[in-house]
Amino acid sequence: MTSSFSSVVVIPARLASTRLPDKPLADIAGAPMIVQVWRRAMEAECGPVVVACAEAAIADAVTAAGGDAVLTDPDHPSGSDRIFEALKRYDPDRRFDTVINLQGDLPTLEPAAVRAVLEPLADPAVDIATLVAEITEPDERANPNVVKAALAMAPGGRVGRALYFSRATIPWSDDPEAALYHHIGIYAYRRDALARFVALAPGHLERRERLEQLRALENGMIIAAACVDTVPLGVDTPADLERARRILSAN
Repeated sequence: MTSSFSSVVVIPARLASTRLPDKPLADIAGAPMIVQVWRRAMEAECGPVVVACAEAAIADAVTAAGGDAVLTDPDHPSGSDRIFEALKRYDPDRRFDTVINLQGDLPTLEPAAVRAVLEPLADPAVDIATLVAEITEPDERANPNVVKAALAMAPGGRVGRALYFSRATIPWSDDPEAALYHHIGIYAYRRDALARFVALAPGHLERRERLEQLRALENGMIIAAACVDTVPLGVDTPADLERARRILSAN
């Protein structure tokens, strides 16, 4: 039950992006994208929200909107490393035992999805929680840009242990209608699990699949996923940005 968690939401953000430069600062409905993501996180009411910034320009945008920002080393290799540094700076007294890692390019995210990522942590054996949604678009089933999760979850279930993540179509079935799950890159870590994770060296499977979460599985950490109804819009291209603008301008 999530009420027992003392959670903080940390949003990693950096300006470098090959397909959409400076995207955290892109205007969406009158506010920078990172501010829109911060607002969605605040609406989830899972705890305080802090943006882990690689550059001062992002921190300035967040603080101008009334949010909390922490400047971090711009050379961190991953968002996980960035949120860990920000967590230590923001909460040196360890008031929070659970950390939600929320991507900074999800401006139209439903706040309920942020809350849902805490559900698998009701099992004390789970180190890291994440989200999936059932794939409904046929072309996503074999698309390597759509990360799939193989879960120990009965049909119709809502939470299952993650056995593997891949860009390939997993698990195999001779039934073309069998459920496949689209992994959503939102995580909730037990604080000590995050500390352990960032101290681990990248694994063989992680490098092969280019999926950071496989590092945890390769080292025996337990990941479980909650199933939600839809995949949030991630803004990676100018077309995605225009779609997000239309959605939020209509609200």
